[in-house]
Amino acid sequence: MIPLATLYYFLCYAWNRLPEPAVLQATEATPFHRPLGLLAQVLLHATRRLLKSGLPRTFENQTAELTSLRGRVELAPSLGQGLLAQGRAVCSFDELTTDSPLHRLLAQTLAELARATDLPLALRRELGHVRRRLPADAPMPPSAATFRELRRQRPGSQEAFLLHVCELVWLTALPEPAANGRRRFADFQRDEALMARLFEQFTRNFFRREQRRYRVYAETIAWQAEAALPDDLALLPTMLTDTTLDAPDRKIILDTKYYAAALRPRYDRQRLISPHLYQLYAYLQNQRPAPGQALEGILLYPAATQDVDVRYTLGGHPVRVVTLNLHQPWAGIAADLLALIA
Repeated sequence: MIPLATLYYFLCYAWNRLPEPAVLQATEATPFHRPLGLLAQVLLHATRRLLKSGLPRTFENQTAELTSLRGRVELAPSLGQGLLAQGRAVCSFDELTTDSPLHRLLAQTLAELARATDLPLALRRELGHVRRRLPADAPMPPSAATFRELRRQRPGSQEAFLLHVCELVWLTALPEPAANGRRRFADFQRDEALMARLFEQFTRNFFRREQRRYRVYAETIAWQAEAALPDDLALLPTMLTDTTLDAPDRKIILDTKYYAAALRPRYDRQRLISPHLYQLYAYLQNQRPAPGQALEGILLYPAATQDVDVRYTLGGHPVRVVTLNLHQPWAGIAADLLALIA
């Protein structure tokens, strides 16, 4: 498992938010045993900052029965209930308020964390106190549709970060609350698909922020293929890189793999994972670099059971398979990442 201080950096870069010293200090001062404590501390700190700067107001659609017309009159319910004869009407209107869907989600998430028995009592009390400064939470737990709708609204950097934290908290909540009504939370580090996605985002955003030589993006590579019928080309799978680093003289295709080991036993010997190498080889063989631009590939794994750093020339292109030690201090992790592209 990744140390919690490193996990905080991991999440911040994955979600495109710079780490804050205050959160690191709070994390070091309180010995958490599970990532839930880290998520609670991050959410607590970010919410306090939001409250200190003042909750942003947004226009929210409201529907109410009024004695004076406002916004749009809803004729069907107004006529159906005979309200017009009484000088009343059901109206829909936009109202400027701090009671937004994101703030309700935030309040609901803080309320759930304040009841989590896995967290220290002092932290749970702080969570409950901050929650009371927010609008009332929603009656039903959020669903995947809730988060899709909030992302569709394109929140700002701070709000987007809060949304990511809340979503991760609810992803780790087990389907049914315990007998006492309190939810239990799983360790999200055990979700390999989630951690693979975060590892990819972390690596790509780290290089976007921490160096200036390369343009960094995820690239769709076209197959260098021909077919008897043009429509047949559409059947080929999409080749989308995790991270492409592009400079006038050098192009690196970097593929991240969040696996327990970079090697697998086969016939009593340790070998590289063949599908990963085939995938990177296909990327390199179908790539068309600019004139004078060197092309190379990197497979990057987190170091778990063993360290690996091997280099090859495949199809005329340099290829490196290497592990990254996530259990060292952050300064070492950052230096190792930058050394990959030096």
